[in-house]
Amino acid sequence: MLKLQTPVPSGRSRVDISYSEKALIIGSCFSDSIGASMVNAGFPVMVNPFGTLYNPVSIANSLSRLSSGVPFSEGQVVQMGAGSPLYCSFSHHTSFARETPEEFLSNANKALGEASAFFRECTRVVVTLGTAWCYKREGEVVSNCLKRDAGEFSRERLSLPSAMAVLSRMVERYPDKKFIFTVSPIRHLRDGAHENNLSKSILLLAVDSICKAFPERTDYFPSYEIVLDELRDYRFYAEDMLHPSAQTVSYIWERFTQFALREGEEETLIQKEKEYKRSRHRPLH
Repeated sequence: MLKLQTPVPSGRSRVDISYSEKALIIGSCFSDSIGASMVNAGFPVMVNPFGTLYNPVSIANSLSRLSSGVPFSEGQVVQMGAGSPLYCSFSHHTSFARETPEEFLSNANKALGEASAFFRECTRVVVTLGTAWCYKREGEVVSNCLKRDAGEFSRERLSLPSAMAVLSRMVERYPDKKFIFTVSPIRHLRDGAHENNLSKSILLLAVDSICKAFPERTDYFPSYEIVLDELRDYRFYAEDMLHPSAQTVSYIWERFTQFALREGEEETLIQKEKEYKRSRHRPLH
């Protein structure tokens, strides 16, 4: 038979996901997609408690904040740029922005308290890395530039040793947790295709190193390779030709469950997804 695809095998993960294990899903907007599928399937998960994050440093900093539970303070609140009247922090996605500093802090710290408690109890962390590029303000990596003036920030690409060190410290710091890493297949083409590939290569090599250093507590799911190699056709992309289509997200979700779902829980997954679909059904009359 004529082969029309290049299958990308993923095997079975050394780190499983289960209905009996809480999992934190954190990282790029690809994490939001997979996280939403896990929520809909009834898994005990929390997805991106600070909003979407893209680089290893921002993700590691966010886990550190969840671990410490130290509240955000007034000094960390800033007004957004581009004429916006809203307030946020450089640790949050703009979806957290509010009309006053007090309202932002109240909401951000309430969410932090809930997420911190969840993180202390969870045993699985699924990390999606989006880019090796970071933005710094006053020497510190920010998670979001909040549409403020570009002159406030410097931009740099993490070196491979730096990315490896960040991820290694992150895994070492939480010995009670197991990690599944993946690299987002969404391309960042601001600097061109070549720079995107260099950035993704740093992430791929860094994760490969971490999975070899911590074989009992880490594994890698090849979402990047599945989309770029197995589904290498623009019919699998959304209209912007960068983000995966809904069909592609569904396919990746199916592959992820084949990769990571604990053996013996397949029927539970099927039933939970059926329950979700029934809950979304609206009668015509």
